[in-house]
Amino acid sequence: MNTKEVAQKWKEMCQEGKNLDCINELYAENVVSKEMPGMPGEEITGKQNVWNKGKEWLENVEDFHASSISEPVVAGNFFTAKMGFDCTFKDRGRQQMEEVCVYEVKDGKIASEQYFYTIE
Repeated sequence: MNTKEVAQKWKEMCQEGKNLDCINELYAENVVSKEMPGMPGEEITGKQNVWNKGKEWLENVEDFHASSISEPVVAGNFFTAKMGFDCTFKDRGRQQMEEVCVYEVKDGKIASEQYFYTIE
């Protein structure tokens, strides 16, 4: 798959709530994931570790009130999208969040992901 195809598949799977399946299918074995500086899991490497991080996040969600994903914007081997969430978490209550996600695709797989958001 080229970058545009990976971006579209990523969006479809995320919209369907298949986030963990998305990691299994679209991510490279040595993927690098970056959160904002100082956040837990600030930088992790490896598909299994990224999958575990995603599973932990999803298990902490008590209720999804709303979520949104913009159309991906593709530039070369990169794509970006804006994601929004309104969730109630088990450990911190209800939160609304917006983030910009940037992904790099190499050899048809997501090789890196980085999230930008305001920390409150």
